Amino acid sequence: MERNVIAKNTTIIGDIKSEGDFRIDGTLEGSLITKGRVIIGTDGVVKGKIDSTNTDIEGTFSGELLANNTLTIKASANITGDVIIGKLSVEPGASFNATCAMKGTIKELNTGNEAKKASEKTAS
Repeated sequence: MERNVIAKNTTIIGDIKSEGDFRIDGTLEGSLITKGRVIIGTDGVVKGKIDSTNTDIEGTFSGELLANNTLTIKASANITGDVIIGKLSVEPGASFNATCAMKGTIKELNTGNEAKKASEKTAS
């Protein structure tokens, strides 16, 4: 897979969809959907939504983040918003002010709700 780069001093406003990896050292305002890895460098800023397999954050992220596998948060990272992940790795010193849910837990909760609804229907 190719690696796409949003270079320092570059700002992109809009939505991006790709199969490859992304490195963001500039600014992205919008959504990024990829089956690859997203790396937000120390100077990188993302405001919006990221949907990826793996995400590494060294810079600033604000918005909604879905990391289907692993989210790695480096010491220099600043994260706010809503985060849904498979696994989480946080270095000491990182700023992580977000609501966080792990995918396995969400699946278990949804399964429990479906079972409850099914029992409610048959109880009438």
